[in-house]
Order: sequence, then structure tokens, then C-alpha cells
Amino acid sequence: MSDTLPSAPAAPVVRLRVPTDEDALVWHRIFADPEVMEFHGGVPAELSEYEELTARQRRHDAERGYCLWTVLDEGGEAVGFTGAQPWPHPWGPVGEIEIGWRLARRAWGRGYATAAARTTLERLRSAGVPSVVAMVVAENERSIAVTRRLGMELVETFSTPVSQRTGYCFRLDLRAGEGPGI
Repeated sequence: MSDTLPSAPAAPVVRLRVPTDEDALVWHRIFADPEVMEFHGGVPAELSEYEELTARQRRHDAERGYCLWTVLDEGGEAVGFTGAQPWPHPWGPVGEIEIGWRLARRAWGRGYATAAARTTLERLRSAGVPSVVAMVVAENERSIAVTRRLGMELVETFSTPVSQRTGYCFRLDLRAGEGPGI
């Protein structure tokens, strides 16, 4: 019998790219899954909304050095997005930078969200972003697990204005150097 513990699985190799015009169609297709949208309003957005979102992300990247990037798996196939953007609503952490992720169902449980979010944190530090928040619906255990792996701290419980769902605001200070899980 060996005294060594089994090693943790290696993090998957993911690449992040600034979303292209074609990514609007890809995001629309992979986010048409009701399970993927369960914590994001329950229904997919129209293609025109993804076209506007990808265009806005290209502007964010050009102006700020960060955006919601398209996540590419080991084979170079788009599996969703991760990244950061200014909090877009008039409620909640107004003025804060929100980190987020949304992946195709087939990419769940494979470490992509955590690996891509860690790359996002590195890029945000390089861009001089002092801290980030993650707004997560309380029932979204997968996303809560990602926030924990990133070393984020729960700072607030809230109720969403429209759906009245309970959610959590997690925060991570990026000025403190290398935090847990990073």
C-alpha cells in the first residue's frame, strides 16, 4: 500500500479569444439549452441580442483590455464564454467589475469554467482591475463551486428584482497577490 495520495486531475487546456461575429451564432446555439439557461432567465436570448453582446465585448476588450471571451476547448471548439465586464444592471454591485461564465451543457464538469476563470483573473490583474464580484443564483451549485475554487468570499445575499430569486455576491481582491486557488 502506498502512502501517496492520488493527484488531482490536470486542469484542462482552454483558450480565450475575443468574440467574433460568428460567435454570436455559436453562443445562440449552445445557450438554447434550457438547462444552460436555468439560472439566466430560463430561456435563450434572440440571435440579435447575442450579436449585440459579442459586438459590445469586442469594444470592451479594445477599450478596457478585458471582456466576456469565447472559451475554446482543447480541440479549438467554442464551448461558451467567460470573462468580465462592468456590472450591467442598475441594482446590485453598480460600478463593480463582474466575472462570469456560461458553458454549453457538454462542457460541464470538465474544469473548463475554473480554468477559464483563472485565466480571466490573470488578465484582469494585468489590466489593473482591483477586484471582481460574481453574482450567482443561490441554487446554482456549480457556479458557487467555481467561486470557491477561485478563492472568492461571500459578501452579500440579495434578491433579484424581477424573479425574486435569492442570490449571492462573491468578491475577490485582485491586489492582494496570489489568492487561494489561483
